[in-house]
Amino acid sequence: MAYIIAVAGKGGVGKTTISAMLVQYLLKIDKPVLAVDADPNSNLNTALGMEYEETIADIREEVKKQTPDNFSKSEFFGLRLEEALSEGNGFDLLVMGRPEGPGCYCAVNNILRDYLLRISKKYKFVVIDNEAGMEHLSRRTAADVDLLLLVSDSTMVGLNSAINVFNTAKNAGVKIRDIKLIINKSKGGLETDKSELIEKAGLKIGGYIGFQEEIQKNSEKGYSVKPEASLSPVLDQLLAMMRNGAHTG
Repeated sequence: MAYIIAVAGKGGVGKTTISAMLVQYLLKIDKPVLAVDADPNSNLNTALGMEYEETIADIREEVKKQTPDNFSKSEFFGLRLEEALSEGNGFDLLVMGRPEGPGCYCAVNNILRDYLLRISKKYKFVVIDNEAGMEHLSRRTAADVDLLLLVSDSTMVGLNSAINVFNTAKNAGVKIRDIKLIINKSKGGLETDKSELIEKAGLKIGGYIGFQEEIQKNSEKGYSVKPEASLSPVLDQLLAMMRNGAHTG
């Protein structure tokens, strides 16, 4: 069974960059890795230097409207999702795409959840770059999570967003083994009122990542994350602990 890492936080805090760097880091531990872009504002592919042709949302619409007579809806969905996987060097990318339109997608979402659970068994690690509100968790279209990394900058807006995601995840009833709050683009520790806010919410800070100008410039220009780019000592430490407890068999 794959070790599943979900990364979440409001736009602009660096969660997609961190997700891409996680994929590169995990490839050094074991392969293959599945990268899932669950943000409607899809750009994980850019950070990974990849292209994609179809999204899960596209296929969901197709399956809902027309399924060949010689396929069950579940079989057809699984076949089409296999075709939607973009292959990288040691990892695959699956893009979820835009939010649902009008109408009930309950049956299709159930198929999607079961398929993602089944396909994750083919990988050693799964990294999910989530939308800020993690709506797919509330719809239970995501598998249970081993490690939820909440990414925030040091602003009050970013911290409140991370806390909201934390509460959404708890209320969605998804099983999460461990949760860490990462303060990205940090220039030092947090003020007392912000530290108290985090503590009151029941969150624990996993560490601080200092602002890195080169990564910021590359992100602004739409460049991919370089494989040789080093993660901060904080993430190295977190992932070392994760690797020791990962069920990669």
